Amino acid sequence: MKKLLVLAAALGIAQPAMAGSINLSTLGGVQSDFRNLSEDLGSALSYKAISPAESMGITGFDVGLELTSTKLAKSASLWKTLSGTDISNLYVPKVHVTKGLPLDIDIGAFASTIPTTGISLFGGELKYAVLPGSVAMPAVAIRGSLTSLTGIKQLTLDTKSVDVSVSKGFAMFTPYAGIGQVWTTSTPDAALGLKAEKFTQSKMFVGGNLNFGLTNFAAEYDKTGAAASYNFKLGFRF
Repeated sequence: MKKLLVLAAALGIAQPAMAGSINLSTLGGVQSDFRNLSEDLGSALSYKAISPAESMGITGFDVGLELTSTKLAKSASLWKTLSGTDISNLYVPKVHVTKGLPLDIDIGAFASTIPTTGISLFGGELKYAVLPGSVAMPAVAIRGSLTSLTGIKQLTLDTKSVDVSVSKGFAMFTPYAGIGQVWTTSTPDAALGLKAEKFTQSKMFVGGNLNFGLTNFAAEYDKTGAAASYNFKLGFRF
């Protein structure tokens, strides 16, 4: 619990301070800039499971604190105008809970508030382990997930994702990898003179989960579209 509290404090100060809320009117109605911003936000805010493919089982439970750091590949030059602060990496802290269900199904959800921005993010997943995994065989899973952004009055942004992942446990350590697609819908306020953007980005990820009894640590690299994210989770998994 002390480790979780320390991490929570770190997450609370991880995001560089912004002068105020994000102001999309500073884009001046330039559609290409809005598209670039939307692609980076879609990459950063889409669902990151940070967990192996194997089913948790009906008694399984995972709760943790996460931090996602996304390198803004296309919109970094816009953020000084948008928020008053130079930002090259967007940090997203989360509280994440996953529960195992019967029939090798897991359900999960997270909630996030990005400090100093007014931005909140919510998401959920449903995962089915086609192959639940065993001592000799890897696990293979299919996951569907979604996220929704709130807190920016001039923008509505939602993502939907589908991915396939594989993992194989070795004692306390379970490496995993996967590929998928992310569909993003980014809708600006009509008064901005911008059109909604709808697009699909390819996704790949690789990570590892290290379990010490109840204490659990996981790290994952994700590449969605042009933007790369580094993800870390500390919590309890059993």
